[in-house]
Order: sequence, then structure tokens, then C-alpha cells
Amino acid sequence: MKKLHLRVCSGFRLGMVLFVCMLAIGMLPGKAEAAGSISLDAPVGGYQSDGGVVEIGGSYTDLYDIRLFVDGKAQFEVVLNDPDGDDSGTWSYMLDTSDYNGTVELVVRGLDTSTRYGVWGVPAILTVNNPGGAVPVVTITGPSEGVSLSGQVDVAIETSSPTPVSLVEVRVNSGPWEDAVQQGSSYMYTWDTTGLGDRTVSLEARATNASERYGYSPTVYAQVGDGTQEPAVSLPEQDRAMWIWEPESYKLLLNPGSRQVLEAFLTDTQTFGQNPVKTLYLAIGSYAGYNALEEQKEELRSFMSWAHSKNLQVHALIAGGTSPAYMGAYEKYHSHAVREMEKVINYNLVAGDMEKFDGINVDIEPYISPEFRDPSRFLQKEYLDVLQKMIDRRDVAGIRLPFGPAVPKWYDTSEQGANVVWNGSSKWLSEHVQDISDYISIMDYRDTADGSAGIIAGAAGELAYADQIGKPNSVVIGVETLDIANSGDPEMITFWEEGRNHMEAELDKVYATYGHNSSFGGIAVHHYDSYRALPSYWGPGGVFWTAPDDQEAPSALPGAPSLEATDYQTVQLNYGMASDNMEVERYLIYRSNVQGFTPVAADIVGFARGLNYQDKGLLPETTYYYRIAARDLRGNIGPLSDEVSVTTGSTTLKPMVVTDMNLVYDGTKVSVTLKVRDSDTGAVLPGVNVEGRFTYAGGRYIGGITGTDGSITLDSEAVEPGRQVGFEPRRIRYNGYYYAGGHDLPHATLLMLNANH
Repeated sequence: MKKLHLRVCSGFRLGMVLFVCMLAIGMLPGKAEAAGSISLDAPVGGYQSDGGVVEIGGSYTDLYDIRLFVDGKAQFEVVLNDPDGDDSGTWSYMLDTSDYNGTVELVVRGLDTSTRYGVWGVPAILTVNNPGGAVPVVTITGPSEGVSLSGQVDVAIETSSPTPVSLVEVRVNSGPWEDAVQQGSSYMYTWDTTGLGDRTVSLEARATNASERYGYSPTVYAQVGDGTQEPAVSLPEQDRAMWIWEPESYKLLLNPGSRQVLEAFLTDTQTFGQNPVKTLYLAIGSYAGYNALEEQKEELRSFMSWAHSKNLQVHALIAGGTSPAYMGAYEKYHSHAVREMEKVINYNLVAGDMEKFDGINVDIEPYISPEFRDPSRFLQKEYLDVLQKMIDRRDVAGIRLPFGPAVPKWYDTSEQGANVVWNGSSKWLSEHVQDISDYISIMDYRDTADGSAGIIAGAAGELAYADQIGKPNSVVIGVETLDIANSGDPEMITFWEEGRNHMEAELDKVYATYGHNSSFGGIAVHHYDSYRALPSYWGPGGVFWTAPDDQEAPSALPGAPSLEATDYQTVQLNYGMASDNMEVERYLIYRSNVQGFTPVAADIVGFARGLNYQDKGLLPETTYYYRIAARDLRGNIGPLSDEVSVTTGSTTLKPMVVTDMNLVYDGTKVSVTLKVRDSDTGAVLPGVNVEGRFTYAGGRYIGGITGTDGSITLDSEAVEPGRQVGFEPRRIRYNGYYYAGGHDLPHATLLMLNANH
């Protein structure tokens, strides 16, 4: 296996980077209102379908990145028709309804061009008359929960389906599926409880009416004898905790070498003088065709045993079971969130002591919905209802699984969190959550500890209330390390720009303030990938965490990538997971206009954490060739994939690109100057709306209009001498044109400048 070594910087697209030389010189509350709008217009014949393809669409103004969400189960990027290139026009999506039947909720969302916050359209209901797409409804009607069972027990199942059910099965404690026998209109399975002792057992049923199409019942927790009665235990301190989302969580399950990297990172207290990480919030939802709690149980058990052997606590990290996850807060989608909870409970009921989860961390964020602002607070109440339903399932099962929702810092200070009447009591939303939960992890996302908006003030109310209700170790303070400057949130919420030295100094202040508070449960960092990548500071001399020595390159990808040109400028790539003796850090995406090309560094157009990549800003009616390789944490690059190609669609819009980008430091701030040109003719374009963001030690998102020579100069926030700063153009608008950012000049180039340049 040939091993390539390449030193590159990670990111969605490469911009210019400046090393500022050392010089001898002395979210909801308060967020800006979006101006954009979007509609979901009824198709010809109304919102109805017989199971075929239906064109769903509408109009929009001042929005981008528009997505259609279907029935809380899926999301799709829509096709935009923007003839003037001004982020206004019409959108459409051809929805295949062959797998739907009955009522289907449609919701559309775009990002506002000025605020970058989400703008939602009014939901619509699509009625699908397609019995062939219906999934059977399955219910276990007996035995009842909470009833002591012994001997032979009949498990009764009811089904409902517009087409005949061909098979009904039952499984006990997540074991093999066993056939149930039809008895009249019902089905029966005989279960022998002999020898089980006092134990709670999970019962599940499923039914099918077509190949590979199943409907599943909610879990019934059957009580054999006195059932499982795990004793209550004191909630341990979680400091320091860390969120691990997909795809990193699946690397830990499927690529055991990743655990060596994780252990080295968690236990390193020398590089940055930090506390060791002792608690993991491990995401175990479905990802890229994997489903840890169904198909990767053995790998999950292996990881849990390994983690406990290293004295780590592991909490299952789940969301709402919907897409997007916040929809799990709505009553109509509660069954999805409860099902996610049941999966964890069912796993723990049969897992060995070293294999069990130690808690559950729940990330359902109802405030993402515009209806969170409704004065009735109905969504706040439905959110509390689903949390209670999830907790109730745990309690019925008789297991002790500490339950901890992730909540924003303002549930106890904002108008949306005030005077929430639930179960006959009017309280702050945060207080209701704390009443019913074992702990909370506050998304206290600020990059300073002090001040009225700092981390310390942000957690004060929750800690005081935990003291009042007597819940020790129940408030975990979460901080952010993700690079979030592309979003609508301000730069102040993350430590990404400041680096680890600054972060640890600010967290020391938090420990000094709250370390002796009995309710303080520790600090949690979001999340593993960015936390690990964060240097002491961005600049010459900045220290990065170094993974264990590794001379072995990753494996090849399992098979050729698949790809699709979704419009005139966008290609979507999907591919399988490579393996490594340590850990695959990124997938390198190489692109060329030449068939049979041999990739070099200049051909890299992006880096992907996960198993898909969207290449945007391409030229119309152009054939592109792609190859992909995996890179590990020490820079070893594995074999290249087979070459795949695709041709983009057509458009009447003309492509424009950025050229002549240059960065200058004046001792206080960084200025970027760039030009916008017609990609085909090279002519400069005046009056173009340019938006972009500074990167690394800069984080400012900024915009302006090009002058008569097609150029524009934009300034960063104040930046210390000796730091590293970059700039990425993000959105460029001009009538009759679109931004072909994939062909910027320079493109995929890392440029180091000093202050004298």
C-alpha cells in the first residue's frame, strides 16, 4: 500500500490564510428578526397523491439553503429557480410518495440572507391514498405493564393494515424474532417466564405486509415476579464530560483503533493543563445506514466494556428520533422520541454490568421551531410532556438510568421560558425540566467566564434552583468549541477563535466560582472532533494536540463512491467507511475536469468528517471527475478510490468567481481585498453583494458591495499579533449570475503572508 503524506488544513472549502507576525506594538433571545419569507403552495389538484411522484413547491424571498421536511422522518434539499441570482424565486421538489399512506406533514425552511437564521413556512398536510405504501400498525395488548407474571404467559398482538399482514413476530429482551400465531383477528405468542426470577423484560412485536416493510409496536415492559428494581444511587460528578456525535461515535464502534486515540486524548492533562475527561455523551442514533442499538449491538457492547475498563462513564446521547430533531417535541411525534428512549432501556435490560449505559443525555431543542414563540407556550408544554413520557418508560422498566436533557442557558431568563404552566404549576421552563430530570447539561455557550453574559452568570439560576430542590451534582455546564461563524449565532458563543489556552483559563474561573457548589456537576465540552482539533491558539507557536505515533495509512474505501448532480452547480457524493489502525480523521475529496487524473494536493476541493460531501459552486454542463481517500490523524493518506464522474445540469445564469484575494494586517485587524469576475470572460463585476467570514483566530461574518473595479475590502474584528487568520467567501449575489465558488482563483490554496506583505 502506497502511503502519501500531505499537510493540509481542514475545512469545507479552502480560503486564504494569514499568519499575523509578532510585532513590537503597545440564538432566540435578542436575535435579529429575519426579513426573508417562504411559502408552500398547493400543487395542481391540491395536496393529495395516489402514491406517485408529486411536485411540491412554492416561492421564497431573501433565503438560501432551503429544505423540505417530510412527516418528521426525512429532509430534502430542494431545487431553486432564481433567474436573477438575488436569492428570491421559486423552489420545488419531486416527492416520491410510494412509501407513504394517509396524512403526511410538509414543512419548508430556508436560511435568511441577512441574519442567517431559519425562516419557516406554514406547514401543509399532504393526503396520500396509497394502501400499498402503508406500514402495519402493531400493538401488544397483553400482558399489561406492572402486573406480576409467572409461568406460561400469552403475549397478545393486534394489527391494523389496509393490505393483508403476512407475518407477525415477537421478540423478548431484544432476542431473536419469533413467529406469533394468528387466532381470529389477533395474534398470540406463548412466552415461558420460568427461571427468570424477579426481572423486567422488554416485549416487542412487528408485522409485515410486504417484503422488508415492517411496522413495530411500542415496547411493553413485562414484570416477571417483582420485576427489575434497581436501587437509586447518588448522581456522580461528571467533570469533565464531552459530547461525541456521529460520525465520531461510529468510528469508536466500528474502528476499534479509534479507542486508542480517544483514551490518549481523554487522559492528556499535560498539553493544555486541562482536567481529564471522565464522562462521555455517546451518540447512538442511526447514521449512514448504521444503527448501533439494532445492528451494531456487539460493537456497542465491546465499546462500553472498554470504556468502563478505563473508568469512564458513558451516557447514551439521543435526540428526538425525527428529522429535524426538534420535531420530537411536538405531541404528534412523541412516539419517535419515546422509541429512542426505549431502545436504550431495552439495551440496558439485557446488557452485562460492564456493558450498560450509565445515563442518558437528551438533545431535543424545541426553540428551533418558530412556534416556540407562541404566547400560549403550547410547544414548551409538549416538550415537557415528551421528557416526562421518556422518564416514565425508564421508571416502568425499573432501571436506574440518570436522565439529563441538554438545555440552553436562557430557559430561566427569556420571555419564551417564563410562566410556563404545566401540571398545574407556573414556573420557568428550566425549573420544570430540573424538577423531573436527574441532571441538566446547560448549553452555556459563551467564550468568557465573567460578565453579565458570561458562563458564570449563565448558569447561576439553574445552580440556585438545584440547591433549592436538593439535587447535588445535577447541573453540568456545557461550553462550545465548534466553528460556528457561518451560522446566525454571534462569534462570542464558541472558543474556536480563541483556542485552548484561553478556554482553559476561562474554565478555571468557572471552577473557582462553582467548584464547591454541591449542585455543580462539572463542565461538558461540545464536541470531541472540534475539541481535539483546537490548538492553544491559532498562530506560529500554537500547540496542537498530537495523536499517538502512527505510520500506517488508512484502508481504501469499500467500493466506488456514488454521486449525483442535483442541479447545474452541485454534486452530492456518498461513500463507504474506511478503516485505520488508529482513526480516520477526514476524507479528502479530489476533483478534476480531466478523465483519468492522478490527484495532487491542488486537486483537493474539500474535507469531510462523515460519509458524504456536497461539492457546490461548479460550472454548468460540465463533466467532473472525483476520487476520494481517507486521511488519519497523523496525516497518512490511504489508497485512492476508483474514479467516478458526473455532468452538471444547465442554467441561464452565468458563473462568477472570486480572484485576487489578499490579506493584510495593520497591527489591529486583518483586511481582505478581493475581486469578483465573470468566470468566462474575466471581466470585473461592480455592484456585487459579497459575504464572507474570517476564520481561525478571526470569526467575523461580514459583507459589502464591490466597487467599479469589481473589488471590495472587508475588515475583521480586532486580532492579536502573532495569530493566524483566514477568509472564506461564503455567498456572492449579482443579477443574472451565480457564485461558482468551486472555481475561485486562488482555489484550494493555503497562502501564508507576513505583516509586511
